[in-house]
Amino acid sequence: MSRQTFRVNAGGGTPAALVLEDGSVFRGLRYGAAGRAFGEVVFCTGMTGYQETLTDPSYHKQIVVQTAPQIGNTGWNDEDDESSRIWVAGYAVRDPARVPSNWRSARSLETELERQGVVGIAQLDTRTLTRHIREHGAMRAGVFSGTEVGTAEQMLARVTESPSMTGADLAGEVTTAEPYVVRPDGPVRYRVAAVDMGIKSNTPRMMAQRGIEVHVLPATASLDEVLAVEPHGVFLSNGPGDPATTTHVTELTRNVLQRQVPLFGICFGNQILGRALGLGTYKMRYGHRGMNIPVMDTATRRIAITAQNHGFALEGEPGARFSSPYGAATISHHCPNDGTVEGVRCLDVPAFSVQYHPEAAAGPHDAAVLFDEFVSLMEGAS
Repeated sequence: MSRQTFRVNAGGGTPAALVLEDGSVFRGLRYGAAGRAFGEVVFCTGMTGYQETLTDPSYHKQIVVQTAPQIGNTGWNDEDDESSRIWVAGYAVRDPARVPSNWRSARSLETELERQGVVGIAQLDTRTLTRHIREHGAMRAGVFSGTEVGTAEQMLARVTESPSMTGADLAGEVTTAEPYVVRPDGPVRYRVAAVDMGIKSNTPRMMAQRGIEVHVLPATASLDEVLAVEPHGVFLSNGPGDPATTTHVTELTRNVLQRQVPLFGICFGNQILGRALGLGTYKMRYGHRGMNIPVMDTATRRIAITAQNHGFALEGEPGARFSSPYGAATISHHCPNDGTVEGVRCLDVPAFSVQYHPEAAAGPHDAAVLFDEFVSLMEGAS
């Protein structure tokens, strides 16, 4: 089948448009559900793992542009979801697979997008779009298809009426409604209270592999509810939105630090720990989203290749020590690409966090040892 024929058939040949708040318009064809969707447009550099990306709650309210040109080759299965649903607000790809090919594939990616009502666009120039975001920064955008495609002025007006990611309080929209427990296959070595601000399925799974019984609690959990678990440690999960709005979990973290319960945070949890220690946060120009981002441990100078998904970062300088209400702390990790903070570590209380994803699926797995470090932290406190 020629590319031209495919372009006619994709999405039934229904026109679609991606409109950015700066007035840029990218034309293509419908991919997934018809309609309109709004969010912050961001790009993800992962060449695989699109199912994990789509079901990651950290992508809530974001329109994800895949930089890899071909998406959907392995279809959609029922084992690799990182949560109970697709969370992205919209989806933009270059060349969708015509036919998925993988022994675990249950259906096509487009079928799943349609089933879950995710509005997408295909056959647009994602290379040019990615360069545009890099130059001008992540911004509000809208995906329109079918009868929702209007004039550029009409679509832009709808985009500029949509909310900004700065100041967005989203953790409460993705957290679990009720507590639940993930138990290890073997004996329970430790209990961990995991505060769910958008936790991915693989996180409690990797802790369970290490003999940890994980009690996943809503982001609204009180200190009494956390302590009722009688935890050996507390975990702060990843999640979407502006960390400056998540004041409840930040205060909860301060109380945990005061009681010197071992604490480990990733991604959004890194920002929450940093804010609890007195650091500020800021909106990045276009964030880090992908599976090939280097991180340096400032103490050992070792580099790990990591998976990341964040648009906010902690203020600070690589390797800097600073004072907090809980004693001395340090900026433990940074990204050599741009110098952004990638981790903090307390020196007088048992707490540390990283900005990246040691539980990453579909990879890389360089940082998985951080779960072992969390176990060591709990061993030392017991």
